[in-house]
Amino acid sequence: MKNRVFVLAKLIFIVVFLPWLNIASAQTKRGMKLVWHDEFDYNGLPDSNKWTYEDGFIRDGEKEFYTKNRVENAKVGNGLLTITARKEEFVNYNYAYYKGLMSKERYFSELIKYPKQFRGKAADSIPAWVRNRYDSLAHYTSASLVTRGKASWKYGRVEIRAKLPRGKGVVPAAWMLGTSFSKETPWPQCGEIDIMEFVGRVPGQIYGHVHYKDPATNRHVHYGSAYKLPLSGSQWHVYAVEWNSKTISFFCDDKLYYTFMVSEAGPAETNPYNKPFYLLLNMSLGGAFGGMVDDTIFPQQYQIDYVRIYQ
Repeated sequence: MKNRVFVLAKLIFIVVFLPWLNIASAQTKRGMKLVWHDEFDYNGLPDSNKWTYEDGFIRDGEKEFYTKNRVENAKVGNGLLTITARKEEFVNYNYAYYKGLMSKERYFSELIKYPKQFRGKAADSIPAWVRNRYDSLAHYTSASLVTRGKASWKYGRVEIRAKLPRGKGVVPAAWMLGTSFSKETPWPQCGEIDIMEFVGRVPGQIYGHVHYKDPATNRHVHYGSAYKLPLSGSQWHVYAVEWNSKTISFFCDDKLYYTFMVSEAGPAETNPYNKPFYLLLNMSLGGAFGGMVDDTIFPQQYQIDYVRIYQ
C-alpha cells in the first residue's frame, strides 16, 4: 500500500509540479530576468504576434525558396517548432513580378534586381543559383522566421534549445541582425551575431561568429570559433550568447567557447553591437558555406524546443 501511495505521489509531482518548477526556473538566468520567450506550446503556424518570415530567394548562392505561412515548412506542434527543408517544385510567386519589369528578350540582361556582375551576359553563362531566382519554379523550400518588426533587444542572453538536421548542404542557424539593416545601412554594417550555425558537410560541430564592417578598412570582417558538439543520443543542445557593452560570449550547453570584445567593432557611438538586434531562425541550403546539396537527404527537420531572451 505504501509503495502504491509513493508511486501515486511521484506521478502527481511529475505531472503537476515538475512543469511548474521548470517554468519557474526559466524566469531567471545568471541574474537576468526572462523578458521574451516562445515555448511553442501551441499548434499550427508560428505565433504571428512574435514571428514573421523572410520570403522567397534571399541570399546569394543558396538554393532554398523561403515560404511564409506554410505548415509544410514551419509548423508548431508537440511543444516544438519544426522548420522543414524539402526538395520539391514550388511556384516562385515573385517570378511574374520580376518578369513583368522587362520584356522577355531583355529579361536576363536588364532585370532591375539581377546581380550587377551578371547583367549583359548570355543566359547560359549565368550560374544556376542566379537564374533560379527568376525562374517560375523553385526546387527547394524551407522557412526563415524572424522577429523583425515584432521584437528586438539590446544586450542580454539569447538562448535556444534545438535538435539539428543532418546531411550535406543543410545549414540550420539561430542568429541576429541589427535593426538598422536597410539599404542605407547594409550588411555587414548593421552587424550580425551568429548564435549557432551548423554545416551538414562538417558534422559534429557548430559555429559562433560575429560579422561587421571594419571601421578602419570599411571591409567585412568576421571573428568566431567552432565548437565540437558533445556526444548525445538525443542530439538536443542549448545554444546561447550573452551580450553586453563589452563582450559577446558564445555558449553550448552552458560551456563558454568563444568571447568577442565589442570594442573591436569601433567607437561606441557607431558600433553596431551597441544597438538593438532582432532574431532569425532558419534552415538554408547550399551556398558558399553549405556547399553541395545531397538531394537524397530530404526532407530534413530543424527542431526548436524554446527560445528565451533574458535581460
